[in-house]
Amino acid sequence: MRPHPTDLRHPASATRASPRRQTALTRLRAALPGLLATLLLPALLAGLAALAPRPAAAAPIQVTDILGREVTLPGPARRVVLAQARHFQVLSLLTPDPAAILAGWSDEFKTSFEPDYEVALERFPSLAKVPVVGRHRADSFSVESTLALRPDLVVMTASFAGLAPGQPASESPLIGSLETAGVPVIVIDFFMRPMENTIPSLRALGRAIGHEDRAEAFIRFYEEHLGTVARRLEGLADADRPPVFVHAHAGSTDCCNSPGVGTFNEMVRYAGGHNIGADVLKTATGKLNFEYINSRAPTVYVATGTGSRAAKGLAIGAGVSEAEARASLRRVIEDNHLGALPAVRSGNSHGIWHAFNDSPLHVVFIEALAHWIHPDRFADVDPAATLKAINTRFLAVPLQGTYLVNLKP
Repeated sequence: MRPHPTDLRHPASATRASPRRQTALTRLRAALPGLLATLLLPALLAGLAALAPRPAAAAPIQVTDILGREVTLPGPARRVVLAQARHFQVLSLLTPDPAAILAGWSDEFKTSFEPDYEVALERFPSLAKVPVVGRHRADSFSVESTLALRPDLVVMTASFAGLAPGQPASESPLIGSLETAGVPVIVIDFFMRPMENTIPSLRALGRAIGHEDRAEAFIRFYEEHLGTVARRLEGLADADRPPVFVHAHAGSTDCCNSPGVGTFNEMVRYAGGHNIGADVLKTATGKLNFEYINSRAPTVYVATGTGSRAAKGLAIGAGVSEAEARASLRRVIEDNHLGALPAVRSGNSHGIWHAFNDSPLHVVFIEALAHWIHPDRFADVDPAATLKAINTRFLAVPLQGTYLVNLKP
């Protein structure tokens, strides 16, 4: 049988691909480089990343608190619990966003400093959601609630921790409970021994939250202003220290609360005055009767308040005008029958925000005292200008309102 003509093809033609298959092969060859790149690029990048130097993990931070304790943190604190919410103002000095690192606090900023809390809330609305771990007293502080917040730092004072002066931190059950649970605690103080402990407290807290630079900047400002006061009063004899009556929380309680030792007493002395309360009160605060006050004939009268009890007490602080503050000062003096005091008759009577006393902002209070006690030596010192500079340069929540006022315009 003769072969069919179609069986006499060239041998090569038998292996030649069909046009459709040839097109597919061509496309595969064209796509192969991109396909390989897609498959190999992630592995290549991963290999290069493994060879690249990695950023070092945050080094542990060593902090020395006012008790001399060396406290170690794994890195800058980002979940801070303030046992006393009044110290929010200190955080406001040291970080531009204090609300971002606040994990919990007491309720006192909302209750005892309500006008200033409202201003802070307007600036940082997230403050409304910060959990409360107790009131401003240690007996209401909840360790369990605090631990549930997973804090990496708790800040408190020695007195809040239940420690008497000179008593070691190891004898504080509160500190012990927190540290046993692995939570670092630092102890600060702007109240009991403010002239000694303010700078160490600022350094400790600034370092703990990773803002040493801001802490040191404010410390330089603080030292410069207090240095001026100290130099001008150098060598001042005790006989040249006028008697000063500090009427604490004026009008909001029965007459008359006054500082004793520590706190305002140190500031009055630093400013060149003599606190009449310190002669009879051996605690931080106490009460003086009218007969004693009158017998001491103070030549400088200073009423304090927070503005939270403005209906009865001194209207001062956030949102208060100068005229309102002066009118309330006049009313407090009249209601407490203090008009016969030499300080009132001469017009050397003043009102000031009470919260300056437990804060590094007491530099404003000291300048004001120096100006009122020794006007001849401090005529050019303007505490209001100092507060304005602090607002502009440091505070995340500026103090807006009237924070010091004179009875005489």
